Amino acid sequence: MTDLPPAPWTKRADLAQLAATLGPDAMRWVGGAVRDTLLDIPVADVDCATLHRPEQVIDLCRDAGIRTVPTGIDHGTVTAILETGPVEITTLRRDVSTDGRRATVAFADDWREDAARRDFTINALYAHPETREITDFFGGLADLEARRVRFIGDARQRIREDHLRILRYFRFQARFGRETEDEALAACADLAETLKGISRERVAMELLGILALPDPVPSIRLMENAGVLCVILPEARASEIAALARLIETEREHDAEPEAIRRLAALLPSVPSLAETVAARLRLSKQQRGRLACAAARTSNDAQLPRALAYHEGMGCARDRLLLTGASPASLDDWTPPHFPLKGGTIVARGIAAGPDVARIMRAVEARWIAEDFPGEARIEALLTEELAER
Repeated sequence: MTDLPPAPWTKRADLAQLAATLGPDAMRWVGGAVRDTLLDIPVADVDCATLHRPEQVIDLCRDAGIRTVPTGIDHGTVTAILETGPVEITTLRRDVSTDGRRATVAFADDWREDAARRDFTINALYAHPETREITDFFGGLADLEARRVRFIGDARQRIREDHLRILRYFRFQARFGRETEDEALAACADLAETLKGISRERVAMELLGILALPDPVPSIRLMENAGVLCVILPEARASEIAALARLIETEREHDAEPEAIRRLAALLPSVPSLAETVAARLRLSKQQRGRLACAAARTSNDAQLPRALAYHEGMGCARDRLLLTGASPASLDDWTPPHFPLKGGTIVARGIAAGPDVARIMRAVEARWIAEDFPGEARIEALLTEELAER
């Protein structure tokens, strides 16, 4: 018998109130919070499963003064809005039918039946809210100790129920896996083509989730070997995976935080138009698309004038391009790109008629100001004088 060890979240008063509201024997903490606590890593979200139907959950919480939001009520999920963060409460379920993209579920009364529909054994661990006793139906505790990511039951059947589980497997492998399971890899390889039927947004979410992890390279290589990477990102070849590995080494060398879009750029040839195509295909946000295309425009010259690069392209893109080319972004630390202070009126006051000449002179002065690493206004005045003298 294993008990959930104490953790900051297990001591939250609002979670104790929620457990008392639902009844400690009618609910269990489940999923990531249990798994991560056993691994002694910070818990981001807390979820629970319950015997109560969603309408009962709403009524019980309302009577206890707990606000709820019916975030996925058709599938049995209600979110309780607690003082220290939201908690998803999901009624026990069993699958009625699935098509690889969505499932039709029915509510259940059996904890094992609910666990059997989950993806991996390490995600099907339930903890009693009072005794903290863990219920493990499918060997998840042993898999967690071995750092083994294993599908519950038949891997192919789990994937046929939800094709996105292929990418979830590699994401969890990157996070928790120390050894690989041949059956899981074979199932992912055999069913890789099914990912073509998944929405691009969901694929992008999982891919970026993998890339945001501390070291996704081993899992990316597994994806390549299994024929999964070529389905979702055919532009990524062995040379691009090697570029990703070099980028991660550079990030570590310069204490740079992982950034998924930067790492996605490493997996693509440095061609802005291709980056635009990939961004559109993955349905990335406008901001993500811009950052990916900017990173794709990197050249070996970027490191020569890093602050000029930041001035023109923004700090985020400049850091991305420097790191992608193996250069240090240290010169950008504690520095903010300044605003060019010269105004057209100043040039007019020096005897230049309003019009194209003013714009030309301003561009010339600005270019020299940037090349001299953004000197103060006295130097700008001198640069303007020099430009006017050359007319």
